[in-house]
Amino acid sequence: MKTSHLSYVAGGGLLDRRDFMKRAFGYSAAAAAASATSSVSAGTIADRMPPWMTALGGADAAYGSPSAHEREVQRLLKFDAPQTAGMTMWHTPLAALQGIVTPSGLHYTVSHNGLPDIDPARHELLIHGLVRQPLRFSVERLLRYPMVSRIRFLECAGNTAFNAVSPLVEDHSCQELFGQASCSDWAGVPLSHLLNEAGLKDGAAWVIAEGADGGSLTRSLPLDAVMKDAIVALYQNGERLRPSQGYPMRLFMPGWEGNLNVKWLHRLEIAASPAYSKDESGLYTQVLADGRIQRFAFAMDVKSVITHPSGGMVLPDPKGFYEISGLAWSGHGRIARVDVSADGGKSWAEATLHDPVLDRAFTRFSIPWRWTGASTLLLSRATDEHGRVQPARKQWRNRYAAHSFNHYNAIQAWRVNRNGKVENAYA
Repeated sequence: MKTSHLSYVAGGGLLDRRDFMKRAFGYSAAAAAASATSSVSAGTIADRMPPWMTALGGADAAYGSPSAHEREVQRLLKFDAPQTAGMTMWHTPLAALQGIVTPSGLHYTVSHNGLPDIDPARHELLIHGLVRQPLRFSVERLLRYPMVSRIRFLECAGNTAFNAVSPLVEDHSCQELFGQASCSDWAGVPLSHLLNEAGLKDGAAWVIAEGADGGSLTRSLPLDAVMKDAIVALYQNGERLRPSQGYPMRLFMPGWEGNLNVKWLHRLEIAASPAYSKDESGLYTQVLADGRIQRFAFAMDVKSVITHPSGGMVLPDPKGFYEISGLAWSGHGRIARVDVSADGGKSWAEATLHDPVLDRAFTRFSIPWRWTGASTLLLSRATDEHGRVQPARKQWRNRYAAHSFNHYNAIQAWRVNRNGKVENAYA
């Protein structure tokens, strides 16, 4: 492709998408025409066929699986998780995926007490407390209720925690750093339907949700927000929830930190005040730089990451044309824009947002890039519809105590070295 007269939109080789596509299409058409005039090699057509075109294929299975050639696209088990019995963290391979929906088998999971093996025929959801009529719902009964379906992201409060607390940058991949975030189509019963059926008493202000896991993980949520957005999720991406996602039912609160989305949900107590459980009073409490406590930080803030190229990758050509692509999300609403820098933040260009751009869901962005072969830093900075903008790492660190790590949403940098190797970096 000719590089003269390209329309650059920022330093470091960022290009105008429409101009790039026009020129790339013209180049591809010319290359195809030249290829068509070349001579065909001797021999029969059968001699040139690959083996899978010359024999019947194998049988399929009752439950489909990915191709064996994609076996390396897997979740990553985080081995340095807190050393408590049953505590496991599996990270989504964001850099290996496209679009915005995460396959169910690759969705991240954090389990504090292992995965309970729950018999759905014996599982019930109890609603009690400040209600006129305490209710019990079997799984079979809930499956008869009208449902809603929403594509929404889910993110652990500790996603990208390493970059939040480590003074020294280490070479981690996108999956290692950002893998505690995923996006699915969640379907279930609006919790407001069930609470209205139970009838709320005066003074009701909080919902205390408890899971049926071995540690009875418990979190408190404000009633007003629950009535507006929460669902009792029964399906993920069209199929029933998987055990690691809370089978047979979980609380789903879009845009809020993952731990609030209580899995294996079995009890909802309507109360006048929070429970101040161990999780919300300890691990999920933020400490500000001045020592004050930010006890309830529910929504995940606006965030983005370039997934390609990203840490651990090696660009195949020492210089040339690439597409910078990534994901952005906000727990407060839709993504309004994403700016990308290919020169370490000296200049920025607005990336293209790919449809659909949904409320509290992953949004895919991209921008064409001509790499000159020089070492550089790639950055992305997201802005949501309410004007919230990703901060620089220094800005985020100045706000919180040195040991705080939850809700880290600072701008991520990837260093592209002269040899094409991409590494984690601070900017």
